[in-house]
Order: sequence, then C-alpha cells, then structure tokens
Amino acid sequence: MNPRISDWQGKRVWLVGASSGIGAALAKAFASRGARLALSARNAGKLVSLGIADALILPCDVTNTASLAVARDHLMPAWHGVDLVVYLAGDYTPMLAGDFDLEKAEHLVAVNFGGAMKLASLVLPDLTPGAGIAFVASVAGYRGLPKALAYGPGKAALIHFAECLHLELAPRGIGVWVINPGFVTTQLTARNDFAMPALLSPEQAAQEILAGFHAGNFDIHFPKRFTRIMKLLAHLPYTWSFPLIRRFTGA
Repeated sequence: MNPRISDWQGKRVWLVGASSGIGAALAKAFASRGARLALSARNAGKLVSLGIADALILPCDVTNTASLAVARDHLMPAWHGVDLVVYLAGDYTPMLAGDFDLEKAEHLVAVNFGGAMKLASLVLPDLTPGAGIAFVASVAGYRGLPKALAYGPGKAALIHFAECLHLELAPRGIGVWVINPGFVTTQLTARNDFAMPALLSPEQAAQEILAGFHAGNFDIHFPKRFTRIMKLLAHLPYTWSFPLIRRFTGA
C-alpha cells in the first residue's frame, strides 16, 4: 500500500516532534541506519542534546503556521527535497465530562490534529513519487474511550485525514502512513492513573515503526496483542462495544 523502505542510508527524513519519547527514539534509530535527519520541536536544546551528528536543528511551534514555514524554508534549500516527513508532535491530558476544560481541549486538538494539517499544507507540494508523509496518531482514535474526551477526537481526525491523503497520493507513488501506538512509556502516559496494558518503551515503539515502513503498511499499529483488540472494538456495533469498553476500563 506504500513504498517499502528498508534502506535508510542517505534518506532525508524530517521529524517534527523529535525532542522526547517516540520522536527522540525514532531519531536515534534513523541515525543509526544512516539517514540524514532534520529535527524539529519547540525546545532546540532538547534536540541538540540527542547528540545526533550533522542533524539539522529546526525549532518550531506546530500550532503556528508561520513557525513551521520558517523551518520548512530552511530545510528545502539545504536538502533540495525530502524523502519522508513524520509528524510526531502530540499532547495529552486525561479529561472526563465532569472536568471538561474547553481551553485545554482546543489546545490538544490544535497540537494533535491542527499541527499535522499545517505541516501537510506546507510539505505536500514538496513530495515526489517514492517520498511520503507519516502521522503519529493513536489507538485512542479508533473508538471513544474514557478519559480521552479531548485527546481521542483529535487522533480520530488525524487517522481520517491520513486515510483521505492516502487515497489520493498512493496512486501517484507518494506514501502516506498513519502510526497508531498503544501505550508507550513517555512523559504523557505518565499522567495516566491506571494500569496500561502491553506497555512498550519508546525504543520498542521505534523498532515497530521501522518494521511498518519496511512492510509498506498504511496503518502501522502496535503492539498487536493490544491493538487488534482495539480494532475489533472499533468494528463492533455500539450495543456491543460500549459495554465491553466499560467492562475493560472500569468506566
């Protein structure tokens, strides 16, 4: 469904949201395989601290189109093109109906979905056959879940956005991937107050993502022992899925 990528030597990869978590682990994994990297996040110091030699450091704010445009305008003259753009920026705050905070909710959607659209608007004209763009969403976007009142909708929208792009771009030889992790140990998941099943490290997540690129999958989801259950719930009628979700989560 996508170009299969197994040889990263010399590939020009721009990671947006690379300062910590999955982004930082993926940057190191790409670097170890010989990719040329551009790294973006709000905190340039954290990007530099990753210690990736020769990486282009392009700090930016994904909620600001002008800031993203400045980063893109530095990148393209330096590389004269890009092979893969990966949107990893994300934020998470557990939220229930009883403590719904509109300002926080709008911020989460702005980061988790709005930033991805902003980035796509800037780089889609730069993508040529064999190149592509990937978006890190979440299995929380498959179906409504407790405490995901603001997080889940943004991730669901991102999955839908990637699906629409894939339908149009894949026939032109341009890859579009959506990456849907389960629970990964990061600063964001540390905010959860419940036991997280099938928890992975960022390094394990990075290896799963590389395997997905190698396979040419559209939906790179992991770990399978958890994500397949989530996919099943997403395809069941609501009369079945709602009670099952409540049972599994204790909601």
